[in-house]
Amino acid sequence: MRRGIAVVILAAALAGCATNVVPDFAAKPYVLFNREDAVAIALREWRLFGSLSDEPGSPEPAAAKSERAPGLWERVGEYWWLGLGGEGRDARWTGKHDANGNVFPAADDERYAWSAAFISYVMRIAGAGDRFPYSANHAGYVNAAAAGTSPILKAHAPQSYTPKLGDLLCFGRDWAANLRFSDLPTRGFWPGHCAIVVAGQANVLSVVGGNEEDAVTMDHVGIGSDGRLLSVDRSTEWPIVIEIRYDAETEPDPP
Repeated sequence: MRRGIAVVILAAALAGCATNVVPDFAAKPYVLFNREDAVAIALREWRLFGSLSDEPGSPEPAAAKSERAPGLWERVGEYWWLGLGGEGRDARWTGKHDANGNVFPAADDERYAWSAAFISYVMRIAGAGDRFPYSANHAGYVNAAAAGTSPILKAHAPQSYTPKLGDLLCFGRDWAANLRFSDLPTRGFWPGHCAIVVAGQANVLSVVGGNEEDAVTMDHVGIGSDGRLLSVDRSTEWPIVIEIRYDAETEPDPP
């Protein structure tokens, strides 16, 4: 009997491990899930990788594959572990290791694409809690936004919505390159990319995403006078916009 009780206690402890990987400040969270923090977290990670950008004169990567560089492969591992809550084989990957801790060939890095893990990490650390459908594939939360199964996500066509700071811009890649808002939700996963809006000016949005050029990088997206993405023949490079319904715009004022 005592042995049986001990097994039950051990099983319960192991079951709680996944939730314990998320720090209390994000899991409780300490402050309302807010737009300002999500943007600041994404920008912090962008600076960590060297502030790489698509603008002329942007700094060059410090390493051929930043995701495998000392100090950065571990950071990618944190995106996987924290973004996925420590659950599944993917959560054990790093920028250069598989789930068993073995270094995979650099040429195989597409099998370990971490851009969705990066978005999941930002949302988790910003305090989205269990309302965000964390996923190793962008389709996981894009489909949730289109199907209305997440209370804080809503998918929009770029012609009908003005992106705000903290929202996500998304597109399909490879065989899903022609994916459009009207195709959502899909039945399965598809290769794609999403980036978080971190700044906006009169005619351009700045967005930050992971696993671009094997790093966290910033891209710039043209917008019209109404703030919506520019379209050419009713198409755009970012055909899906995910509105994120934050609890607050900014952190509360200190007492």
